[in-house]
Amino acid sequence: MNFIEPITLSGRHATLEPLSAAHHDALCEVVKDGELWRLWYTNVPTPETMQADIASRLDMREKGLWFPFVIRRNDTGALCGSTAFLNIDAPNRRVEIGATWYAASAQRTGINTEAKLMLLTHAFEKLDCIAVELRTHHMNQQSRAAIARLGAKQDGILRSHRLVPGVGYRDTVVFSIIESEWPTVRRHLQFKLER
Repeated sequence: MNFIEPITLSGRHATLEPLSAAHHDALCEVVKDGELWRLWYTNVPTPETMQADIASRLDMREKGLWFPFVIRRNDTGALCGSTAFLNIDAPNRRVEIGATWYAASAQRTGINTEAKLMLLTHAFEKLDCIAVELRTHHMNQQSRAAIARLGAKQDGILRSHRLVPGVGYRDTVVFSIIESEWPTVRRHLQFKLER
């Protein structure tokens, strides 16, 4: 049995569904909202590279390394982004939440908070994880602030962690939430959503 089985996570604002090739056209439209690929410090597909990105994510799922989702707005039923469990480490009961991007119109709404709450709840309460990581580019201040607002703590910076074509080396900021912190983080996220 795989550590992460196919699952759909549903909340008040958003639903996370397993990614499929059938989501291609809708994701191409989503990514145009804000032309997200233009941020040099992110790794967001363009409409032209979406098919290859989806294929890569599905391949990683087949290998048991990732579990990718699409994010659907519950108010309109439209897709508004993508996220994943990645760097799945079943023996050590650890996952990373990442490869996340949202349409500009969905950013700074309750959707991201609720999506993270659903993913973290699943990780800690269903998968019995001992830690969940979140990572971002050192220069992505918006993402770093959003991760910190979730209640994650910064573990450190992996300097020259990855080579980014056409840019150079990426310094990766690593955050995590550990098992003992989860009850406080859960209450914090629930409180944010209630407001």
